[in-house]
Amino acid sequence: MEIRINIEEAASPDNLSDKEQQVIAAALEAATHAYAPYSKFYVGAALLLSTGELITGNNQENAAYPAGLCAERVAMFAANAKHPNSGIDILAVAAMMDGEFLEEPVYPCGSCRQSLLETENRFKKPIRILMYGKNRIHIANSIKDLLPLSFDASFLK
Repeated sequence: MEIRINIEEAASPDNLSDKEQQVIAAALEAATHAYAPYSKFYVGAALLLSTGELITGNNQENAAYPAGLCAERVAMFAANAKHPNSGIDILAVAAMMDGEFLEEPVYPCGSCRQSLLETENRFKKPIRILMYGKNRIHIANSIKDLLPLSFDASFLK
């Protein structure tokens, strides 16, 4: 068995479409409003829905660590609650520490990847994922590019 991960790279937001640049800008802004008093790791996520609406989220920490939530899931769950029939076209994620955005791209955690897979399967369309770093932006055309051996509803039948 051979497993391939297909990730593109853009040197800067200037190499992306206007829509993609808008989603990244919203993720950068969202990161500045994260609640991360414990880790000091501020993450922002932005989603462009199939309706054209932009939804943002950021990580929300809690002294009882398991009670917090990642930026990607905050944004996804807000989108699904507010727009239950709208799929996600683009997700951008960015992180900062010490008041500076990270040099290298940040990636969704395993729980966020699993939630993104559920959303892709629910709407039967891939989500373009933009992972921002000041030095480069990594791009996946589906969560399946980041989660090649995934668990989904087919196992529950």
